Amino acid sequence: MKRVEERTVAAVPWWIVLLLLACLGSQITLQRYLADHDVTISQLPSPPNDSLITVASLDMPVFAAQTLMLWLQSFDLQPGVSLSFKALDYERLRNWLAILLRLHPNGQYPLLSAARVYAEVQDPPRQRIMLDFVATEFEHDPSGRWQWLAHAVYIAKHRLKDIDYALSLAERLAAHQDNPNIPSWASQMKIFVLEEMGELESAKVLLGGLLDSGKITDPHEQWFLSNRLAELEEKIATSGSE
Repeated sequence: MKRVEERTVAAVPWWIVLLLLACLGSQITLQRYLADHDVTISQLPSPPNDSLITVASLDMPVFAAQTLMLWLQSFDLQPGVSLSFKALDYERLRNWLAILLRLHPNGQYPLLSAARVYAEVQDPPRQRIMLDFVATEFEHDPSGRWQWLAHAVYIAKHRLKDIDYALSLAERLAAHQDNPNIPSWASQMKIFVLEEMGELESAKVLLGGLLDSGKITDPHEQWFLSNRLAELEEKIATSGSE
């Protein structure tokens, strides 16, 4: 086996040693500065009005929306401190996200951030602000935004544990069940929420009506929903015999 020769510290080039010492000195200086100075936390400002942002965007609203979204997304990372989402003003956050959507209506990132990032904070009032925002913006473009409302139903049901709220969100999707761009499983989430609530008869009627309507053409989806209907009928029969 070939022997590996050990090199002494003296063999290390002087410029590497100098660089390491400089990095160490910078780290010590930074830590002392942060220890001796109170870190000032900036609050999320109120967004400007639409007209001001439109003028400032120089007729490039999409670019402006993308740039402002990057700024907003990194706002919780401030010099010397990383803010919890709970420290953010969610009313102002919602207003910023709404303006960004108006600048770039086809953009999905504000809704993705609302449903998958900001709504994950363990704070029910803040979660509701984000889910309400998603539900409101869904109505402006159901075909392009249905997936975020479907996720909002999931958050309300499994994170907030508020089945009534989940049902109210699912009903918004159900109101657009004739929209061919919204999958039937999404527009019929109301059925599964009702089942969770114990409203078995109502869920059975809706699911049976959906299967009889002829709108479900995919064989796999027909098989899945038929099985769910059979399970519902079995649950109803079992509960009736108790």
